[in-house]
Amino acid sequence: MSKALGLISGGLDSTLAAMALMRQGIEVTGISFVTPFFGAGKAKIAAEKIGFPLIVREISEIHLQMVKEPKYGYGRNMNPCIDCHAMMFRLAGEIMEKEGFDFLFSGEVLGQRPMSQNANALRSVANHCDYNDKVLRPLSAKLLPITPMEESGLVDREQLLDIQGRSRKPQQALAVKWGYLDFPSSGGGCLLTEAGFSDRLRDLIEHDPQASVNDVELLKVGRQFRLSDKSKLVIGRNQADNDALTPLIETDQTLLRAADFSGPLGLLCGETDDAKLKVAAAIVASYGKGKDEPEVDVISLRNGAEKTLRVAPLAREESVKLLL
Repeated sequence: MSKALGLISGGLDSTLAAMALMRQGIEVTGISFVTPFFGAGKAKIAAEKIGFPLIVREISEIHLQMVKEPKYGYGRNMNPCIDCHAMMFRLAGEIMEKEGFDFLFSGEVLGQRPMSQNANALRSVANHCDYNDKVLRPLSAKLLPITPMEESGLVDREQLLDIQGRSRKPQQALAVKWGYLDFPSSGGGCLLTEAGFSDRLRDLIEHDPQASVNDVELLKVGRQFRLSDKSKLVIGRNQADNDALTPLIETDQTLLRAADFSGPLGLLCGETDDAKLKVAAAIVASYGKGKDEPEVDVISLRNGAEKTLRVAPLAREESVKLLL
C-alpha cells in the first residue's frame, strides 16, 4: 500500500483530495501548518470526520520571513500564495523523507485562482519546493502532466479527477456523491487574503522590516495608530481585546490605562519619548469613559516602572487621522 502525505487546510478541496486517494486504497496522512495568519482548526475537524491522521506543525518564524520577501510576489493583498505553497511542500517533503511517505499531495485545482493556481504557478510551486517529482494534485491530475507516482503504479490515474476553473459546483457535487455532506463554505482562513489585515501588515513591515511574530499577533488586536515611523499605539476595542493585549506585552513596550475611568488598554510600541507617550495617553483617554473630561489621569507601566500622566483626551477627529 502506498503512503501519501497531504497539505490539509480543512477546506473542501484538500479534504476531497484526501478522499480521492483513500478511495483507491492509499494510506493518507494530512499535515497542517500553523502561523500567525492561519491555524489548523478546520484541518483537525476534517481529519476527524474523514478518518485520517493529521500532523500539525508550527512554522511562524520561517513563514513570516518568507512573507516579508516572497520570490514570486503577492496576490491581491499580502498573500504570497506561490511561495507559501512551495514552502509548505518543502517542509512536508522533509517529513515525507524522514517518515517514509511515498509522495505529497494537495487540494489545488487548476484555474481556480487566476494567479496562484494556473498551470505555470502550479509548476513553479512544484519546482520551487525541491520535490517536483513527488507532488500530486488529485483533483486536477487528469489535466496535468502524468507524475512518476502514476507512471509507477503508486496511484491509479484513472481514479483521479479532472476538475478545473473557479466554480465550486463540481467539488460540491462530488462531496455529496461521496457522502461528505457537512463541508465548510469556501473562502476565508488566511488573514493574508484580507484587505484590512494586509494594510496593517504592510504598514508594519514598511516601518519595521525586523518585525517579529509577536508584532504580527498585535495586528489582530483592537485599533492601531501610527504615531511616527518608529512608534505605534494599539488600543483595545472591548474587554476581549484588553485581555488579548496583556500576554503580548514585551519589555520595551509601555502599557497605558486611564486611572479613574473604565476604558481600553493601550500598548505603545517602538520608539518612546515624552511627546509620543503624551499623545498615546491622550488617545487612550479619548476612547474611555472620561473622553468628555477636560483632563484625565493615565497610568503608564514600562518595565515595572509606573507613572501617571495628566492629559486632555485627544479630539476624535485628530486621533482618526492616525488610525491605520
